[in-house]
Amino acid sequence: MLRAYSPLAMRLVAYLMVSAVFLYLVNNYLVYWQGMPGSYNLLLHYGWFGVESEILESGQVTQGWIQVGVYLVILGAMAVYVLKTQTRSLQQDSVRFAKLSAYIIRFAFWGVTLIGSIDMVISFLRVEGLLESIVGEWLTQQLGRPIFRGTYVHYPLLVIALGMAVKFPRISFSWLTLFCVLAEFLIVITRFVFSYEQAYMGDVVRFWYAALFLFASAHTLVEEGHVRVDVLYAGFKRRRKAFFDTIGCFFLGLPICWVILMHGMGGRGNSINSPLLSFEVSQSGYGMYVKYLMAGFLIIFAITMMIQFISYLLFNIGQLCDQSPGEEHETYQQLIAASRV
Repeated sequence: MLRAYSPLAMRLVAYLMVSAVFLYLVNNYLVYWQGMPGSYNLLLHYGWFGVESEILESGQVTQGWIQVGVYLVILGAMAVYVLKTQTRSLQQDSVRFAKLSAYIIRFAFWGVTLIGSIDMVISFLRVEGLLESIVGEWLTQQLGRPIFRGTYVHYPLLVIALGMAVKFPRISFSWLTLFCVLAEFLIVITRFVFSYEQAYMGDVVRFWYAALFLFASAHTLVEEGHVRVDVLYAGFKRRRKAFFDTIGCFFLGLPICWVILMHGMGGRGNSINSPLLSFEVSQSGYGMYVKYLMAGFLIIFAITMMIQFISYLLFNIGQLCDQSPGEEHETYQQLIAASRV
């Protein structure tokens, strides 16, 4: 009986956890960007945690209950969906979550590519005094303000990146590596040949390097590319490997992702929220205005790794419950490779 209900319970946990992480991000935006009370402040208002807090106004209490109600409806809808689709196998959902993680990675890849290139051009024109002759005095002054450049340049490019992630389903992080190499090569040539170097040139290298390592982590997990300290694991049979991989995902992988999100976004002054809210930039004059986005890279890292761990977890639970579709998909990498055909 346990084996019969384990797939359903695991699917329920997976869908609820993925829904919860996106709701956590939405709640964070509504609380710290839009000034809404949020579910946590609502509970504090009623003293449910035994902690004194500032009393919310009646309008804020209403907003808080609306937020809580919407969150519960979404979570309930996910639970109903899982119960109505009991015929889906764990491996089918494993592929679905892997594709979701891949889409977020593609979106982030195109986002940093577009923002890095265009912000570098703007910074170059600005430092060389050419920007005013192209866009005018007023717009030049506005582009020198981090909040303006972030709101009216970076955010629209992120919207474009959402569409490009759909249009181009296959990307290779070797391109981002190439961009880093070319940017570093340009610094070497201009510094030692032309004795020219500006702050934005180093900024774009750091921007793309950070994106490369953090965005490619989930993809590397799919390809079994992370370093594994392997003493006994390689000699295990398939089911024993699945058992230890399940333990690792539950007690190591998923908690770490939640710690990153909750530690970085638990308050207005935390390490992720603070740079994003203030559009933080580097102190070097006339550099790129992308430092605040690099804090956001941690969000992409945590989300994609969490979804990928859930995908990996579903596959391994399927192995333990004998939901394997055959020897051709004996490993996770084979399953994901087959889904791309």
